[in-house]
Amino acid sequence: MARSDNLTGALLMMASMACFTLNDTMMKLMAGDVPLFQLLFLRGVFTTAAVAVIAWRMGAFGARVPRRDWWIILWRTVGETGAAYFFLTALFNMPLANVTSILAALPLTITLAAAVFLREPVGWKRLAAIVVGFGGVLLIVRPGASDFNVFSLYALTAVGFVTLRDLSTRRLSKETPSMLVTLITSAAIMVFFGLGSLAGEWAQMDGRALGLTVGASVMIIGGYLFSIMVMRVGEIGFTAPFRYTGLIWALVLGWLAFGDWPETITLVGAAIVSGSGLFTLYRESRQARRKYAVQALRRH
Repeated sequence: MARSDNLTGALLMMASMACFTLNDTMMKLMAGDVPLFQLLFLRGVFTTAAVAVIAWRMGAFGARVPRRDWWIILWRTVGETGAAYFFLTALFNMPLANVTSILAALPLTITLAAAVFLREPVGWKRLAAIVVGFGGVLLIVRPGASDFNVFSLYALTAVGFVTLRDLSTRRLSKETPSMLVTLITSAAIMVFFGLGSLAGEWAQMDGRALGLTVGASVMIIGGYLFSIMVMRVGEIGFTAPFRYTGLIWALVLGWLAFGDWPETITLVGAAIVSGSGLFTLYRESRQARRKYAVQALRRH
């Protein structure tokens, strides 16, 4: 029996989340052994080289990028660079599942930012879901608690930068190839952190560290490719909720690799954030279907 496009999209989304979480795990395994800027530069070298080959094979270099898109790509690159620094700094100092749970608030922040900055309509139900979801984030971060970790604020800052990245991506023209944008972003991160690494000392890397760096590069390339492929099959409203399988990967890998298991209140907060995000995605998909139906009626 032939597999449906929606099922294919769901499998690709789950594969993307698995790759990104495996990348996070491999990077965290080197925390304290190799400076962050050195790690990001070396991973950027491997990633940029591979993405350049893929972009070339896909014919991305021949595309004409509209002038307005270059400014959008610049802001997207700022978002990606800031997210890489703040996310990995938080990851090196917090349990994997906790950081991933905070990032699960992304659908909420993107919806809110789109309403504020792009004037996209947001009904009261989605606004209520956003408020509830942020309440779940507070349960995870718990500011004022005795075990509060300042690096939770780094994770929240990373959410802000990823929101900037994704909002910028929404504004890109359809004729601008996704793989070309990915290449530009990867190269910019490589250069930025490469220059930054010159200000500090480099650590000598053994076979384990080099293997983990190459493995992280392979995983992040896989995550990029699968996430792009997801956009080409199935309905976004169906496939997007499978993004939350990243939380399951984070729980399992955090326990297996580091012996970390979140406290009950953190798990409750993660469940609230995930539930709010799923509801927001559901409402957005319904609104999109209603919009397309109205447009179809007007055409006929």
